[in-house]
Amino acid sequence: MVQLNVNNKKTTSEITGNQETTNSNIVYDTRQLNLWYGNHHALKNIDLAIKENEVTAIIGPSGCGKSTYIKTLNRMVELVPSVKTSGEIIYRDRNIFDADYGVEELRTKVGMVFQKPNPFPKSIFDNIAYGPRIHGIKNKKTLDDIVEQSLRGAAIWDEVKDRLNENAYGLSGGQQQRICIARALAIEPDVILMDEPTSALDPISTLKVEELVQELKQNYSIIIVTHNMQQAARISDQTAFFLNGEVIEFDKTDTIFSTPSDKRTEDYISGRFG
Repeated sequence: MVQLNVNNKKTTSEITGNQETTNSNIVYDTRQLNLWYGNHHALKNIDLAIKENEVTAIIGPSGCGKSTYIKTLNRMVELVPSVKTSGEIIYRDRNIFDADYGVEELRTKVGMVFQKPNPFPKSIFDNIAYGPRIHGIKNKKTLDDIVEQSLRGAAIWDEVKDRLNENAYGLSGGQQQRICIARALAIEPDVILMDEPTSALDPISTLKVEELVQELKQNYSIIIVTHNMQQAARISDQTAFFLNGEVIEFDKTDTIFSTPSDKRTEDYISGRFG
């Protein structure tokens, strides 16, 4: 990936309304982030200060840059050829684009859950133990404890505790997604990124994941991309509205959905486009 130096104009205060933030409770501070896929300018002057132990929802129509943005937060976007960026993403007081900031170190702290459940073709136990093993944990008792704690954290222990040696593919879609959340928890992350985590799930499974997200924010900072505006309104503390690669508005969720300051936000939320 190539990182460029570009001077841009917008500031965080222009898009965050009356939000008050301090460095002590900011987990991610995105500053003048621009991103290109080749010649396509996908993200434009992104300024977002994301608070810890909250759920931040990213909403907007398809193709507006939502998924691209969260994939910059753990540098997964670098897997795409010809990506270029400028600006900074400060995570816990360090710029993740610094040459001495290792990608693996970052991804240990920032877990990710994808749109479709993607368990490994392994047993439930081995799915959860995979990350800890990669990080050198071999002791069986320690792995047992991590697996149980992670499955409990993902609110699925009682459903699978007698099936740990069975292939995770035998679970329902909603259970598989919670297994993927447990797998992310097993490496003890600081932040959990979720890219449309319930879009492939039925309503009952969606409700379980939403309830889980509310529980997890007590210990983790969660950033969730969703096309479901009702979901964003239900589970998030802060909401950012993206449009054509820009952040149009970023504020408390109640404010975004009740009294948005930008007409484009109001038009999107009311269903006039998107």
